[in-house]
Parts: sequence; structure tokens; C-alpha cells
Amino acid sequence: MPLLNVDKSNSLSEQLLEVDCLSKSFPGVRALHQVSLALKPGEVLSVIGENGAGKSTLMKILAGVQTADSGDIFIDGKKTSFDSTRAAMDHGIVLIHQELNLCDNLNVGQNIFLGREPRKFGIVNSREINQQSEEFLRRVGLSVSPKTIVGQLTIGKQQMVEIAKALSVNARVLIMDEPTSSLSSKESASLFELIESLRNQGVSIIYISHRLAEVKRLSDRVVVLRDGEYCSELVGDDITHANMVSNMVGRDVSQFYNRTIHPTGKTVLKVNKLTTPHWPKHPVSLEVKAGEIVGLAGLVGSGRTELLRSIFGIDRPLSGSLEIEGETVQIRNPKEAVDYGIALVPEDRKQHGLIIDLSVQDNIGIAGLQKHASRFGFANFKKQKSDTETMIHRLGIKTPSDRQISKFLSGGNQQKVVLGKWLSMTPKLLLLDEPTRGVDIGAKQEIYQLIEKLASESMAILFVSSELEEVIGISDRAYVMHEGQMTGELGRDELNEESIMRLATNTTEQEEAKI
Repeated sequence: MPLLNVDKSNSLSEQLLEVDCLSKSFPGVRALHQVSLALKPGEVLSVIGENGAGKSTLMKILAGVQTADSGDIFIDGKKTSFDSTRAAMDHGIVLIHQELNLCDNLNVGQNIFLGREPRKFGIVNSREINQQSEEFLRRVGLSVSPKTIVGQLTIGKQQMVEIAKALSVNARVLIMDEPTSSLSSKESASLFELIESLRNQGVSIIYISHRLAEVKRLSDRVVVLRDGEYCSELVGDDITHANMVSNMVGRDVSQFYNRTIHPTGKTVLKVNKLTTPHWPKHPVSLEVKAGEIVGLAGLVGSGRTELLRSIFGIDRPLSGSLEIEGETVQIRNPKEAVDYGIALVPEDRKQHGLIIDLSVQDNIGIAGLQKHASRFGFANFKKQKSDTETMIHRLGIKTPSDRQISKFLSGGNQQKVVLGKWLSMTPKLLLLDEPTRGVDIGAKQEIYQLIEKLASESMAILFVSSELEEVIGISDRAYVMHEGQMTGELGRDELNEESIMRLATNTTEQEEAKI
């Protein structure tokens, strides 16, 4: 197979990185099949595709994490291979993992130079580390001291430290895997400015994201992978949301938000002037009815997650009250929330939603262990297996068996396992915190369809999302928060990006007109 995406008028040396017919298989899985692409100096190349398309495998091969079964890699026209991340790094290729790769107990500077510490008279030169770290932190727009312990930073700021760490090795090719997944809008904007700056300096970037608006904004070219194979390439004006979706999944984009309005029932959840430990001065009120899908929009850090945690009993509210189906209740812990028919799918599924090293069956059955236990306290494995089989079928979980270890599933299927765990408990109220974060566009549609179906069955749903398109597409109505305050409520006919962002930034129309 010839090299793809290569300008035949150019010599090999004019391409910084080339991949020719890379293939990689794992037991029972063909991850890549003869994939080829090329990357020029100072180019932003996005690689997109559904989970399982081969993106991560390709990037791990380029970064020296894995080796290909066959195929060639060229750097500056010279054939090479990487047997370690150090070898790839020596050639200027650095992978920024979606999962953070930092030491929480070390400070920022120590993380940036971990394993490469400058020394003076054989002793680690902390002063030099701090001085150099300040420059890299400045380049990523992060205003923290290099002496700050990483564990004290938010997830978004930790991600920026990860990027600063990659820049510190003078990367020529920077591979970014979902770099904005945990960043606020402001932090993302700083990252985009940084990418533009790096491109102008001749640094090449391979960008992987399920956020297609980012891909459209940043990319010089987009390569689409499907089922482990090269599918297509988009350039310039052809890089549109519709084109990217149709190339990835072969379906029309208009099918993704097919919302049907159902009659609503009684009020399932009523929040009355609730204050959370994170925002003690801002009482919040809202309500959700049976059969209703209510969005909770706002910028990262606006208090949405904290509100869900208080409703679910993870954090004790400081004041205010909750009503479930008209009854005032006190929820002191998640177990009591579950007893009242409430379920929470958390923002970070790997840390809080799954026990990643347990099987699909173990994860789905864990919520009902006590409820379904025998009178002697033994687990009811028959019920557990039955519930798991039901959820695999109902949610379309793609797994070889119910005994498959959860960490080997794609992000979308892991999210379905978390959903299945709670749906097996037949909740009245489903709380969803960023339900489609880190899942591909096809899995997103399946989750949207599931949410729609649950609402049609009279379940009350309150969901947090940082994707405006998602809030607009599936909400019956939405509340918007800003710095712990509820700044407004929007009906379905009022939902648009401008109205949400005005409330999310607490900006009046008059103030907006002056900007």
C-alpha cells in the first residue's frame, strides 16, 4: 500500500513524520491495519474516530509505548523505530496522555523535570528547576508557583502542568490526547493560543479530541480512522462537523439530537434554597419532574458538580432542604440517596464510577449487593448475573462477556456499565455529571437515545454538561449556574448558545453589547 496523505512533489525530508502501513493486533482484536499518514513541520493534524477506531494504539506506537507488528516510521525522511518512550522523546515526540501522569505528592517543578533534574555538584538544583519551570508554566498560561504541590491543584490545572512538562523536553511533535477534557473554557482558550504559538514556532501537533468544534477550529488537516483503518482525510473548508461525523460513523448529524417532548408527571425532585460547602453564601433552588430532562449548564467551577454531590449525599448541605416526590427528606450519605431512588453517574467514571479492575458483572452488581443479598448476608450471584445480562442487552454494551475486565472496554462502554449499575436499581431520579465526557460521537448518540428512552418511561433526569450543543440538543429546559449561583432558567424555546453563555458568565445584554 502506498503512503497516504503525502504530497508526492515533496521529498521525504520535507515531511517531519511519516507512517507507512502500520499494523497492530492484540489477542482477538485487530487494532490497526496498514494505516499511513504524514505530518509536516508546524502543522496541526487531528486524528478522529470512534472509540476502538485505533487512535490510541497509533499514538502509543508513535510515542514508543507500544511497537507495531509491521509497517515503518520515518523521521525527517529517515526510517526509525521506537522501543521506549525515551527513544521517541529523543526524536522529539511526546505524548500527553488523557489520563494524567503526574505525582500528586511532588510539586509542580519536580513533576516537570522528573527524571531529568538539573544538578549542581551532584545535588538536584531546585533553584534551577523552579526558574525553568516558571517559563514553561508561563507558556501554558498557568499562574501557579513551581513550588505548589500538584495534589493541591484542580484537575484542569494539573492538565496544564502535564502540557508544560511535555514542552520542557523541546518536543518537535506533540501528541495531545483529549487535552481539554478537564479544562475550563478559559484554560482551553489559553491552550488554543499555545497551540497557535507552537505551530508558528514549527512544532507539529497531532490532536485527538471528541470535541469536534475544537478539531474544526485548530486543524490544518483531519485524518479519520474507522475500525483500525485509514478512512478519509479532510482539509480546509471540508473540515465541518457534518463531514467529520459522517466519515466517522456513516450517519447523518441531524440524527444525533432527536428529542421527543413527553408529558411530564409529578415533581420528583425539589431543591429549596440549598447551600453547599463549596458555595455557602449562594442558596440554590430547582425542580425536576417525572419524564423531564433538565440540563444544568455553566462554566467549569460554577458549582454544578457540587450541587449534584449534595443532592446525592456525598457532601452534606449547610442549609436548605430537599423534597422527593413531595416528601421533605434528609440525605446524609449516598446509601440513603439510593434508598430514596436517586442515582448518580459521576464525572470521573474511572475514579468514582467503576472499579476498573473488576468485571462488567461485578461493577453492575455492586450497587445492589446489599439489596439483593440472601437473608444470611451472601451475595446473590444469580440475580447479579441476570441484571448484568439485562443491562448488556438493554444498553448495547459491547463486551466479549459479562466477565470482561472493565478497564479493557472503550470509554463509551465503560460509561454504559456505570449507567447499567444504577439502572439495575430502577431509580426515580437519575443524576448525570458530564455523561458523554471522553466518549466517541457514536457512543454519545447511543447515550442520548438512552436518556430519551428513560424520560419516556417517566424517569426524572438532571444532567450536567459543559457542551452547549448537548444541553441545547437534549434538554426540556435548563438551569444555568455562575460561581455557585443559579443565574437563570431557560425553557426549550429559549435554549441557545448566546442565552446560556450570558447566564454562565453572568453578563447582561447591555454589558455584552459593550464588549
